[in-house]
Amino acid sequence: MNAILEALTKTFQLFLSVDPRILEITIRALFVSGMAAIIATLWGIPIALLIGLQDFRGKTLVKTIFSALLGIPTVAMGLILFLAFSKAGPLGILGLLYTPTGIIIGEALLITPIIVSIATTAIEAVDREILNLAKTLGASESQQSTTILKEALSGILLATIAAFNRAIAELGVAQMVGGNIQGATEVLTTAISNETQRGNFQLSITLGIILLSIVFGITLALNLIQRRRK
Repeated sequence: MNAILEALTKTFQLFLSVDPRILEITIRALFVSGMAAIIATLWGIPIALLIGLQDFRGKTLVKTIFSALLGIPTVAMGLILFLAFSKAGPLGILGLLYTPTGIIIGEALLITPIIVSIATTAIEAVDREILNLAKTLGASESQQSTTILKEALSGILLATIAAFNRAIAELGVAQMVGGNIQGATEVLTTAISNETQRGNFQLSITLGIILLSIVFGITLALNLIQRRRK
């Protein structure tokens, strides 16, 4: 028991200290996951609008595919991207392997189904009378889309936050595409895995606390925003 308490005390002290490496890893993780969420939102929302507002042949199949991709193992996505980004792969010429940019692209692809699926559900839940009213008033297609997005804003925010949380908490893509290079591509999840394997549990627990704090903090902030809007 004394050993456990001593370990927890040292972990708490490490958590409170402004360790340069911990700060660097945390900032990089926030940047990489944040950029991935932004990119996935930029191309995911138009896809969700198309699926949610248009009736076309194969719509059910498209929605099913995106729903199925929600559960894709991150290690499988990491392997696919590793093969694509490697020198022998089709995208090897871009030099994305073992770079933060490569991780950003990989995580953006990984979380796109989350954005599309949740945003599509939110858009489809909007009362169609609102869209019909906008058409009656002579609104253009872009204005109609903007109106629908405003009504579905809570769902879209939920989609973005859920996507960010998945990105910052995933390991497979960050490990296989980034390579966990200290000072270059090391993020929270890869550092936790690496330090645990080394037996440095105090640092790994500290990084784990930071990771959980970010996820819970952002989710709590979203809940407060939604309550104020209501």
